[in-house]
Amino acid sequence: MTNKYNNVYLESVSTVVGPYEHNGPLNRRFDRYYDNLYMHEDSFENAEIHLMSESIDILLDKINKQKKDIDLFIAGDLQNQITASCYSALKINKPFLGVYSACASNVEALIIASQLIDAKRVRNSLVSVSSHNMVSERQFRNPTEYGAPKPNSATFTATGGASAFLTKEKKDIKIESSTIGRVIDMEQNDPNNMGACMAAAAADTIYRHLKDLKRTSDYYDLIVTGDLGKYGKDILIEYMQKEYQIDLSKNYNDCGIILYDTKEQKEVQAGGSGPVCSALVVYGDIIPKMKNKEIRKVLYVATGALFNSTMVFQKMNILSIAHAISLEVSE
Repeated sequence: MTNKYNNVYLESVSTVVGPYEHNGPLNRRFDRYYDNLYMHEDSFENAEIHLMSESIDILLDKINKQKKDIDLFIAGDLQNQITASCYSALKINKPFLGVYSACASNVEALIIASQLIDAKRVRNSLVSVSSHNMVSERQFRNPTEYGAPKPNSATFTATGGASAFLTKEKKDIKIESSTIGRVIDMEQNDPNNMGACMAAAAADTIYRHLKDLKRTSDYYDLIVTGDLGKYGKDILIEYMQKEYQIDLSKNYNDCGIILYDTKEQKEVQAGGSGPVCSALVVYGDIIPKMKNKEIRKVLYVATGALFNSTMVFQKMNILSIAHAISLEVSE
C-alpha cells in the first residue's frame, strides 16, 4: 500500500547514543552520548527508557514546545511488550500508540503519524524509538553472561534513543509518500544472519514503492535501508537486479554499515541493527544533509525481523517486513 501526502512535514529530530555509536564514524552528528551502557540507571532496561525519554526532552527544547503542545505520541522499541515506549509515554501523558515492526518500527510510526496528520485528525505527532544492545542480546539471542562468540554475519543492536516531530505546518523537509510493507518468508531461521532474513522484504517494498508511483530508482538521491548489514546489503543489490531488473548500486546504502566502522569496530560484526539504528543515521546524518540541500530526495526503508527466541528454539522461519517513507526537501 502506497500513499502520497499533501501537508506533512518533519520539523526537527533528536538523537542520544551509547559508547559504541559515539565511537563510530557519525560520532559528531548526535545530540548527546554516554560513555557506558547504564546511562546513570540501575539496569539496562531503565537505561533504554532513559535514552528515549531524553531524546524527547532534547527535541522539545529544539522546537521550543512543551509536552502539552503534542497531539499524539507514537513509539516503539524491542523490549518485551515495548515497555521502554510505555514508560516514556507515561511521562508525556498524551494520547499514545505503541507500535512494533522490530527494526522497522520507526518508519511504521512515521507512516501512522503522517496518515493522521494528512487526514487532519491531528495537527502534529511526536515519534520515538529506542533500542539497547544488552537488553536485546539477552532477549533475542543468548544471555550476555554466556559470552558466546558470533559469526561474521551477525549484526550488533544499536544503543540509543531517537525522536522526530511531524507537523502540518510547512517546514524544510516534507514527508512525500510512504509504502507499507508485507510480511515476507525467505525460509531463513538463523538469528545471527538478519541480513539474509530481511533483504527480500526490503526488495519487495522498494519495488512496489517505485512501481506504484511510476518512478525509477534514480528518482532518489539516496535509497537507504534500515539494518541489513554488509552481507544483507550485497544480497539486496543482487536480488533487486535479478528479480526486478533494478540497479541500486549507484545510490543505495545501508544504515547498519553507516552507523559503525565495521573494519575498526570488530565487535559490531556485519554492522548495526535495532529500531534506533536507522533512526540514528537518518536523523543524525541524512536529515542535516537534506536541510543543507546536499541531497534533496531520500527513500528511507526500515527493515525488521519478526521473531522471538521461542520461535528460534522451535526452528521456525524468521519472517521479515520493510516499510518505506519518502523524504523530500520542500520547494
